[in-house]
Amino acid sequence: MAQAESDVHAGEAFVGIDDDEEKARAIAENDLQGSRKQASMVLLWLSFQATGVIYGDIGTSPLYVYSSTFSAQPSWQDLVGALSIIIWSLTLIVTVKYCFIVLSADDDGQGGTFALYSLLARYTNISRRDLREIPGIRLQRFETGDLKTGGKSLRGLLEKSRTIQFFLQFIGVLGVSMVMADGVLTPAQSVLGAIQGIKVANPNLGTSAIVGISCGILVALFLIQPFGTSKIGTMFAPVVAIWLLFNLCAGIYNLAVHDYTVLKAFSPHFAFSYLVRNGHEGWKSLGGLLLAFTGVEALFADLGAFSKRAVQLSWICLAYPCLLIAYIGQAAYISHDETKQAFTNPFFNTVPPGTLYFSLVIAILAAIVASQAMITSTFQLLTQIMRLSYFPHIKVIHTSQTFHEQVYMPMANWLLMIGTVIITAVYNNTTSLGNAYGVCVITVTFITTCMVSLVAILVWRLPAYIVVPLWLVFASLDAAFLSSVYEKVPDGAWFTLLLAFILSCLFTLWRFGKECQWEAESQDQLSPQALLFPTTATKGPVALTSTFGGTPISTVPGLGIFFDKSGITNTLPPSFFQFVIKFAARPAVVVLFNMRPLPVPTVPLTDRYIIRRVSEIDSCYAVTLRHGYTDNILYPGLAQDVVQQIAISIAKGRRNDMTAAELDMMQSSRNSPTVYILDKETIKIGWPSVLSPKAYLRSWLLWTFLWLRENSRTKLADLDIDADKVVEVGFIKEL
Repeated sequence: MAQAESDVHAGEAFVGIDDDEEKARAIAENDLQGSRKQASMVLLWLSFQATGVIYGDIGTSPLYVYSSTFSAQPSWQDLVGALSIIIWSLTLIVTVKYCFIVLSADDDGQGGTFALYSLLARYTNISRRDLREIPGIRLQRFETGDLKTGGKSLRGLLEKSRTIQFFLQFIGVLGVSMVMADGVLTPAQSVLGAIQGIKVANPNLGTSAIVGISCGILVALFLIQPFGTSKIGTMFAPVVAIWLLFNLCAGIYNLAVHDYTVLKAFSPHFAFSYLVRNGHEGWKSLGGLLLAFTGVEALFADLGAFSKRAVQLSWICLAYPCLLIAYIGQAAYISHDETKQAFTNPFFNTVPPGTLYFSLVIAILAAIVASQAMITSTFQLLTQIMRLSYFPHIKVIHTSQTFHEQVYMPMANWLLMIGTVIITAVYNNTTSLGNAYGVCVITVTFITTCMVSLVAILVWRLPAYIVVPLWLVFASLDAAFLSSVYEKVPDGAWFTLLLAFILSCLFTLWRFGKECQWEAESQDQLSPQALLFPTTATKGPVALTSTFGGTPISTVPGLGIFFDKSGITNTLPPSFFQFVIKFAARPAVVVLFNMRPLPVPTVPLTDRYIIRRVSEIDSCYAVTLRHGYTDNILYPGLAQDVVQQIAISIAKGRRNDMTAAELDMMQSSRNSPTVYILDKETIKIGWPSVLSPKAYLRSWLLWTFLWLRENSRTKLADLDIDADKVVEVGFIKEL
């Protein structure tokens, strides 16, 4: 069966028009499959690129973890206790939870908390959708009998409670927003942490100089984003690899020369003893220790740009062992530090003799790279929320011919740059930034833990008695860090929380408006029989049905290409029926034109068109154009190409008396006027029938949505055809 589908997908999208219906369904089903198999060399190459993009953030944490944890020289017991917490955090939270569990909960290769919500929405009825787009969504809801007992009860609760559905939706959106909020702080934290190392070589360097250098580096970083994730990752990967290996070597050196007894930190006993012995202060220090795994969310959020195996391979084989040895080596040096100042700048003060200037250069380069992880995450997550109608459409540029999800967003890039530069100038040092940094990270990890548990029960169909104990273990770890870090809220963490909350409200507002719009538009599902009478099945002059006044329909010479958003069989697009109702006329040849994007760079011309005859309407054809993300499909010669493909499809079909007439009609349409018809929907907010606070709130939210909608980019903004041939048919829809 898989081979048969592959054959259809590869070479038989273009078939005879009479045979097209069945094969069109097979092609459409195949287009929804999202699996991506990668050869060994591609996997290694992706792992190499992932090193340069994903691990810059978590990889540069050795610059500031110990300085953010201790305010004075720690005792050996406290140092080893803190090291033990770092070791087991990297092992349990990053390696076990993220690498082996969370990465398996992808949504067709996409990662992030919103991908988890999207995955749950495909397996449960918890999300409202645009009815016109449902044919393009792969829904996989299990039969009730296929779920375990706990899964049945849980799914029933989720599907019945609108409150829980909204809460789950908002939590998914909040996770995305927090990653984006961290995307503003991460570049500032990483670059400032590295530039402050210059003070080791030049103690007289002032704060203003450090801030100025940092801002200059950040601007340069954002200026190179148009080159794309692949090129940037390839360029940055050697930097991160050298940085990690240098930390590995420095750690081994310090461990051998200074104090190998810190290896006792591998015993979790020291972690528990540290927390018990220090009480409230030990608990507060968790807010600094969690910086050891800030950036962990990038492993999942950047999944779409790489792959699960690429991320796992690069973490297990390179980043994880290097970071472990780095922290162990720093602890070995600090434990025997006679100056009692090494912890204040733990990386530069603990590098081997003679390597200070090299370490300074590689640290600055690595810190620049560290910012890339969250920038890429922001692009990935924005792509997801736009695809799922939680954000207005903004320009997206695909930067890779091979990997579909490697994208660049100009507007998001420049807004991030402005925000990051402002944050750098305002906070001006890593200690101040540390108070704002990390809150979102641990909140996202906690949200991820909870949502992956739901996925395990409802999607993977694991028994609740297996999932719940594991959830308790990881949720307890997250909660310990979470409770500690929220003490930083008054000291600066309020900023990231406020920014995340504002973004969450924006995303939720847009989705609310879209759902209201979909509900109103659901009334526009018109079949040919509901619009016209008689159809080709019953001969006679064609007129509108009595519902629309019964006006006779005239036929005007020419070709009309009506853009069809959904491509649903037996349903007419608003652009067509609004045109016919308003003008009581139709073009001689009608094309209902639907575009279906595929996650491939390009689709060959022979595989590009799916054409079927709309039998209820004379000389009417439904055309689906399957295209890749680099294909230029809206161009001046589009109409001629569509006509040619329809003619070829007719010629390949079964011959009868009508075939010659159809071909003559298509030939004449080549030399006739051509118009492209789009629907222009104007939304009007109806006055509530019952005046209440809820009604006023709904109206206010919809007014805000409409303002955003009117000022956002349309999906057909790149329409590169003659403007004189474009007709917009306007109509009013009341919400």
